[in-house]
Amino acid sequence: MKRFWKDVAVVEDGGWGIALDGRRVKTPAQAELVVPTRALAEAVASEWREVGDKVDPRAMPLTGLANAAIDRVAPDPNAFAAVLSKYGESDLLCYRADSPPELIRRQEESWDPLLAWARRRYDVDFRTTASTIWQPQPPATIQRLAHAVATLDPFRLAGLSPLVTIGGSLVTALAVPEGAVPAVAAWQAVSLDERWQLEKWGLDPEAVAALEARRREFMAAAKFLELLD
Repeated sequence: MKRFWKDVAVVEDGGWGIALDGRRVKTPAQAELVVPTRALAEAVASEWREVGDKVDPRAMPLTGLANAAIDRVAPDPNAFAAVLSKYGESDLLCYRADSPPELIRRQEESWDPLLAWARRRYDVDFRTTASTIWQPQPPATIQRLAHAVATLDPFRLAGLSPLVTIGGSLVTALAVPEGAVPAVAAWQAVSLDERWQLEKWGLDPEAVAALEARRREFMAAAKFLELLD
């Protein structure tokens, strides 16, 4: 789509919408794009103001997440939450390396504090393993993490989703909006193994580019959640 507008405005109307030359922005499913906070609306509006000659959805991650919250999550938030909750059954933080010692040390330093936070926050325990074989977690752990996800509204579920799916860690994803870990540190934690491989085997340009794309998406989702408060 080519840019056809000059003016971008935030409109208050039972929430906060975006207007392009006075015309309200709609989602791909043709619902009105209305977000719950002015801060998020202003950030979404900034993405529309920065559009060049043509719209590039990849350069508008906050708009994309708002669209997802309205079109994909809101119609059945319980089903969406259930999909995210499944990641708690095989959380990245519970699968450790058995060598070399340096990687083991890095995982412990980065991942143990996150598991310790979750133990305190949700009164649960975790089973860790130095194996790629699936290790079942205690039923109470799965249930309480699932409950934490199920209580979130559609916009927070939409923001949480990239943190979970990109990082592979439900625990880390939940820690970000709670302020238990900065978004940058959370990304460092969930990308630790990949960065280790690049460090060990050399910087492959394609792998570096793919990792950077995931980092940008991860950080955009963290910003989206921050703007909901």
